[in-house]
Amino acid sequence: MDRAPGVSVRLKLTLSYAGFVMLAGALLLAVVWVFLLRYVPDGPLMTRGPFVPNRSDLERAFLPKAAAMLVVLLAFGLAGGWVLAGRMLAPLSRITGATRLAATGSLSHRIRLPGRKDEFRDLADAFDGMLARLEAHVAEQRRFAANASHELRTPLAITQTLLEVARNDQHHDTGRLVDRLQVVNTRAIDLTEALLLLSRADQRSFAPEDLDLSLIAEEATETLLPLAEERGLTVETSGDVTRTVGSPALLLQLVTNLVHNAIVHNLPGQGGVWVTTRAHPTAAELTVENTGPRLSSHVVSTLVEPFQRGTERIRTGHAGVGLGLAIVKSIAKAHDGTLTLVPRPAGGLRVTVRLPAAPGT
Repeated sequence: MDRAPGVSVRLKLTLSYAGFVMLAGALLLAVVWVFLLRYVPDGPLMTRGPFVPNRSDLERAFLPKAAAMLVVLLAFGLAGGWVLAGRMLAPLSRITGATRLAATGSLSHRIRLPGRKDEFRDLADAFDGMLARLEAHVAEQRRFAANASHELRTPLAITQTLLEVARNDQHHDTGRLVDRLQVVNTRAIDLTEALLLLSRADQRSFAPEDLDLSLIAEEATETLLPLAEERGLTVETSGDVTRTVGSPALLLQLVTNLVHNAIVHNLPGQGGVWVTTRAHPTAAELTVENTGPRLSSHVVSTLVEPFQRGTERIRTGHAGVGLGLAIVKSIAKAHDGTLTLVPRPAGGLRVTVRLPAAPGT
């Protein structure tokens, strides 16, 4: 924003300091003047003893010295105020410099203002924290863009290869080509829809509603029950009424992704999935637990990153596009919730989502 030139804050503070010093000095001189007037008579005095001054004598002696004292106080106030204002505003200059540097795109620097806690240091610490979050967010977005480009390029490259093969080989099985193209195209569509859903969750573009998380868990479980039965898994849902506030569509997607992951990354024919909801005084908790291969803590810590798939987990045709848990994390964050992943000692994963409880519960 373009602004007209103005008086600096340092000069304003200097004039304020000088003004307060002048006011304090004037008040002090006024008190002295009133005190002296009580003991000095008005008019000439006729005495035979030592000379006794009257008010006229006091005025001639006091007022010039008082004026000189005010001039000295003014000079002292201006000089001292200028120095003090400079020292007080020095941290603000560092903050301003860091802000201008950040405006150019540099997010790696920090102010790190030394000294004890005060308003300027609170501002500097808050700015450093903002820079750290921005740097992490930009880095995450760059990784996401690179991964998304790679994932989207893969089905397009496969499609191009299949079409070139079909063009060069006129006797190629057309039906088989169409089937493979349909599979590749479906994957590309699923990936695009997942990216759109992830963007919607990050932008918080939804109207929050009061809802029961246990009913959403039951709906998601019933939808995925045929997939679990196909793989020979048992799915159990339990929990009381668990009220929270949020988007029914996004929270349904959250639970669906968790249950789908728990079914796909499991032990076919001998595994289980447990979906539990619990109501706490200040939080609504959803837990999805499943059997499966043992996972290391390092692998678990990477599962919420976009397009990250645990190399130690079972891979099938239902493995998805690598955005399931990333979408869960974004939806939970959009609802001011938390996502926690813990490997089970016997194998498998325990995922816990905590959301704020609905008001009045």
